[in-house]
Amino acid sequence: MTRTKPQAVLHPASAEDVARLIQAAYGSAQGLTVSARGHGHSINGQAQATNGVVIKMSGSRERTAADQTSAVAAAARPRVSEREMYVDVWGGELWIEVLKATLEHGLAPKSWTDYLYLTVGGTLSNAGISGQTFNHGPQIANVQELDVVTGKGELLTCSEEKNSELFHAVLGGLGQFGIITRARIALEPAPQRVRWIRVLYSNFSSFTKDQEFLISLHGLPASQRVDYVEGFVIVDEGLINNWRSSFFSPRNPVKLSSINADEGVLYCLEITKNYDESTAETIDQEVEGLLRKLDFIPTSVFTTDLPYVDFLDRVHKAELKLRSKGLWDVPHPWFNLFVPKSRISDFDEGVFKSILGNKTSGPILIYPMNKGKWDQRSSAMTPDEDVFYLVALLRSALDTGDETQSLEYLMHQNRQILRFCANAGIKAKQYLPHYTTQQEWVDHFGDKWAQFHMRKMEFDPRHILAIGQRIFTPSFAHNTKNTKPINTHNSIIASS
Repeated sequence: MTRTKPQAVLHPASAEDVARLIQAAYGSAQGLTVSARGHGHSINGQAQATNGVVIKMSGSRERTAADQTSAVAAAARPRVSEREMYVDVWGGELWIEVLKATLEHGLAPKSWTDYLYLTVGGTLSNAGISGQTFNHGPQIANVQELDVVTGKGELLTCSEEKNSELFHAVLGGLGQFGIITRARIALEPAPQRVRWIRVLYSNFSSFTKDQEFLISLHGLPASQRVDYVEGFVIVDEGLINNWRSSFFSPRNPVKLSSINADEGVLYCLEITKNYDESTAETIDQEVEGLLRKLDFIPTSVFTTDLPYVDFLDRVHKAELKLRSKGLWDVPHPWFNLFVPKSRISDFDEGVFKSILGNKTSGPILIYPMNKGKWDQRSSAMTPDEDVFYLVALLRSALDTGDETQSLEYLMHQNRQILRFCANAGIKAKQYLPHYTTQQEWVDHFGDKWAQFHMRKMEFDPRHILAIGQRIFTPSFAHNTKNTKPINTHNSIIASS
């Protein structure tokens, strides 16, 4: 969707490599921009650096270490403290590797993303959300400490107690204030198994009422609440007919196509309960007790049981299927919004039952979160209500000749949704935001803009970091037309 060329790509072996590069960029008379790239999953070129340097955080440290001593290689792996219940990880580490390392100690992070092949630094620069967020908060609410290289090239350790302004700025900060080279993530005892349940609704009000009830249980003992709440919208007739085969055999067989959907739209609630040997005997009773309180279509209960790691890594299996069909390396004009609870019904009417029609080109997630689980000192933006919903249109553009699956059509639809929200006065916030003018960014951050701008001036005064976000213009931008290619030291920077 977006393509620009950097002058060079840095494969760092350490945080010091990152710091040396940024020190050189900061001190450069001609100017040089720097962007960190995780695993390449940003949607609109946020990790690109036109004529600058891209730092490839994912994988490079391990490869470099493999060519060095075994001690260096060992230092590159996540380091778990069983006593203090945390793990220290490289900013470019994938969450799947963090999970594998912590499970060796019977531990795991508390908050996740749906897809684990993302870097720690990448998700922490945004928020990191999934079905556990209502209970544990986003991933940025589960960080104890960071090592960050600022836009001045300073390598600083920060936490709530030390360099706290930088700590809160970087979390959800879209890469604007520094590059995360280490994160200390809080852990909990890892569950052994997961009971995974999906139920269907034909009525949107009943669906959201039940979702909101389930996330209100976050303060109760584990036996009285669920561990994960998500949901999705089914507007595509083909998805309705194929929905059952894409999951599990139902407890009570039903022809989904015969369900009286609300204006052709169905809603699926997805919940889980974690358990282990000590609670295996009561899991059925706990699940039944919760389901009795919900108002779903009685014949639509789908359930399965699987190991905890398999549940967390569930999206990777879908990725492998798509790769095998040549449907993975295609444009993904994904669009994520946080919608206030008070307007989610209006959003349903205007978007799910109007703008989208009966074609989706990919999953549409919808689930609520508790704002009280988010630290308002971070840079992440959420709506001004105690409960808000994620609506994620995770669509793929395909060159099939069907106009409704084309990149241009889907991007136009995304713009339509934004216009609808603006015209209807729905004060939604983009998650993984993308804007092209600074005024749009000022509107996005609202009351937080002054603080965001002040933090930028303190930690990246030359505006050299993460220019792909298009929030700030480099201070030397007016000279860039006449700049010459940089000279780079071969031991640090490899040619792109």
